[in-house]
Amino acid sequence: MSPDQIRALVRTIPDHPRPGIMFRDVTTLLLDPAGLAAAIDQLAETVTHKPDLVAGIDARGFVVGTGLALRLGCGLLLVRKDGKLPGETIAEDYALEYGTDRLAMHVDACAPGQKVLIADDLLATGGTALAAARLVRRAGAEVAGARFLVDLPDLGGSAALRAEGIDTASLMEFAGH
Repeated sequence: MSPDQIRALVRTIPDHPRPGIMFRDVTTLLLDPAGLAAAIDQLAETVTHKPDLVAGIDARGFVVGTGLALRLGCGLLLVRKDGKLPGETIAEDYALEYGTDRLAMHVDACAPGQKVLIADDLLATGGTALAAARLVRRAGAEVAGARFLVDLPDLGGSAALRAEGIDTASLMEFAGH
């Protein structure tokens, strides 16, 4: 499946969640088995060095992360919204457009020196991915990069990740918000 065919599977919903926003909905891509398989395969091909773990970010990042972990032959680390994990956790706050939120992971989810690839469905401002990277680094592991199905480069997330030394790649880009 070509990149243009995969891109065509992402639905755009105008004015969601508020006027002026063009919401890029990957759930339509996830519904298509050939499109999903091709997207994961093509995203995995951007990874040059096998990580020890893929860190999937709550919630659609779990789908992308699971696919990449299976394709790359490594484990899956869950980065969840705070309060969702049952064991002892470490947490990081990150900025939202109108406030803050908090991500957490188990304290023993990764070991010092392990290489962890961060995965999510969409990269906007980069706040969520940067919070995940801080968690991985606090645990002593190395951020091996970050991968996304969709990048909204106008919002600066890929530039913010690269400024932190994080190798970043996305399967497709959409202009605007």
